[in-house]
Amino acid sequence: MKRPAILLACFAWGSSHAQSDTLAQLKALGNYSACTSDQQCRTVPVGAKSCGGPESYLAYSTAKTSPEQAAKLAERYRKEREASNKASGLVSDCRFVMDPGAQCRAGACQLRSEAGAVSE
Repeated sequence: MKRPAILLACFAWGSSHAQSDTLAQLKALGNYSACTSDQQCRTVPVGAKSCGGPESYLAYSTAKTSPEQAAKLAERYRKEREASNKASGLVSDCRFVMDPGAQCRAGACQLRSEAGAVSE
């Protein structure tokens, strides 16, 4: 009986490790968010709550990142989180997280409000 638990623990670590890589790539987009105007700033939904909708949003700059690249990474992470939520039976608060929008402030794209921010 101990053997399956060990195998499951290894599988779970591998899954979360892959998610961390994708999330790290998404967060890197936010780190390279240099801008000169609000028009260069966009948001992308991040993750998936177990009852639907994103967990948060990330601001990024179209001057450094294409919207297609951001959307592709966000979609990959959303699918990973959905699979993880389903496998773990995770339940969320089902609170709707509004897209706060993004703006260029001090030369970097930032969310207009912290309510939808990606946690560290």
